Amino acid sequence: MGHALASMYNRIGAFSIRLDLLRKWTQTVQSSRETLKDDLVAGITVSLVAIPQSLAYAQLAGVPAYYGLYAGLIPTIVGALFGSSRLLSTGPVAMTSLLTAASVAPLAARGSDSFIEYVILLALLSGVFQVAMGLFRVGVLLNFLSHPVLMGFINAAAMIIGLSQLPTLLGISARQSDHFLLDIGQMLTQIDTLHALSLGFGLGAILLLLLFKRYAPRWPGVLITVSLLTTVSYLVGYVDKGGHVVGAIPSGLPSLSVPRLDGQSIISLLVPGFVIALISFMEAMSSSKVIAMRTRVPWDENRELIGQGLAKIAAAFCHSMPVSGSFSRSALNLATNAKTPFSSIVSALSVMLTLLFFTGLLYHLPKPVLAAIIMIAVAGLINFANIKRAWIINPDDGFAGAVTFVATLAFAPNIQNGIITGILLSLVMVQYRMMRPRFVQSLGLLDDGTLRDAQHRNLPRLHPRLGAMRFDGALRFMNVAYFENAILDVERLDPNVRCILVQSSGINAIDASGVEMLISLIDRLHTNDITLAFSSFKRQVLDVAERTDLANRIGRDNIFSSDNDAVSTLLNRLENRTAGGAAVSIGGRLGGLKER
Repeated sequence: MGHALASMYNRIGAFSIRLDLLRKWTQTVQSSRETLKDDLVAGITVSLVAIPQSLAYAQLAGVPAYYGLYAGLIPTIVGALFGSSRLLSTGPVAMTSLLTAASVAPLAARGSDSFIEYVILLALLSGVFQVAMGLFRVGVLLNFLSHPVLMGFINAAAMIIGLSQLPTLLGISARQSDHFLLDIGQMLTQIDTLHALSLGFGLGAILLLLLFKRYAPRWPGVLITVSLLTTVSYLVGYVDKGGHVVGAIPSGLPSLSVPRLDGQSIISLLVPGFVIALISFMEAMSSSKVIAMRTRVPWDENRELIGQGLAKIAAAFCHSMPVSGSFSRSALNLATNAKTPFSSIVSALSVMLTLLFFTGLLYHLPKPVLAAIIMIAVAGLINFANIKRAWIINPDDGFAGAVTFVATLAFAPNIQNGIITGILLSLVMVQYRMMRPRFVQSLGLLDDGTLRDAQHRNLPRLHPRLGAMRFDGALRFMNVAYFENAILDVERLDPNVRCILVQSSGINAIDASGVEMLISLIDRLHTNDITLAFSSFKRQVLDVAERTDLANRIGRDNIFSSDNDAVSTLLNRLENRTAGGAAVSIGGRLGGLKER
């Protein structure tokens, strides 16, 4: 009987396990189906935006429109497979396209075969830079580009992108020289020669895009606008009336081949390639951070560097332009509930179908419509509030952002010089701030036993013969002279001082130059019968002091763990050296300290 019951229980247990496994498998299959469905919908939706955007950004980069479609195919798949951000949509983007055109413009005539070869080589070089940065795990170097500098550059670049589309929007031919703003000014003097029908298509596209954005944000407004106005262009014979259209797009997939390598060309594009690698990844990084925050899935900046770099290299091998992570299309991925990188692959497959079967439908697409798409896309990038906020937080940062903005406009079309100016300026200003950290020359004691700015807190001086100061910065080679002069100023300004206390909680590091300076300073003060004492040393600074014998040179009885101990001990010492009435007043001060 017992064996039968045990056997029955075992069978029931095994059956329950099978049911549980079946239930989990069913849930997994159901979840996979839902994920697949979400990714399909998201991928198709993104492609409806990506296809017209790709055509527009190719125009911005100065290459034939179909190069944008090439950039939205294989590079998109490579970015999805090798990147770390699951929903980042890789492909043509406005900022990278503008940088591409600006970098190649001094080397070849826009739209020429040489121009296209330079663009392809630029995609290869910028991709190699990104892959190398990722492999050597130096993504941290991107922090050299401060937020205010980036905002200054983006605001200026967005304005340049918008202004660069005015000739196409107005149907006016404009010269292209090394002075972008002068070219735009000269073009505006010819406003009476504008092509009315081109302006009509451009303004109509802007109006439609704004209406879709305002009243039907979930609709594929870009695709509807392009389809509608392309049809109108065909019906009214826009091309026969002097209008510029996309024209014939070769059907079929891009061929794969090694880009033409030329030593002189590589040297000419090294700096632009690095700048594009830097800026384009900053753009991709901002999207990846938003995606990680919304999905709560972490991302790896070094792996993403490799993924974005490989996507650029793939673009070079399939005769296309540099690509990057698109903020707008990635946001659309999020909004349509994409779950995996498969959504980007679906988007790329939709581009492939367009190249195979639907290129003929794009022949009559007016170029002013593409200009309108670009202008609306970059309008959202203009945000002067960021620079203003940076100025309020720290005038130095605001100044760096403003200079970057002005320099980018001034150097246009060579806008890479603007961002380089901003980076160099921000590094110089950081170095300057490190050379002159915050220094409080006079400290007073609060009731809680901590030393604070005497002037700001309206605190009395500790003692006529005791100076107290605070230095908020690491003691390194670039600021040791500033620290030494600050101490010597205390000595010079008050000949009666016999002890100088340095509140050291703000000193978080010290190097060899700092140690040598302190040893020399202690010896100099000692000859003038002045003691240098320190309170609240951080552990890492105290470790260096003990390893280098600096602690002995200071005197271990002159190193205090707290501000209150330092003040109490030093006042006692001064009391013992003071005679008469001074001793009475100091004793009263000490009594107050003991009560606290």
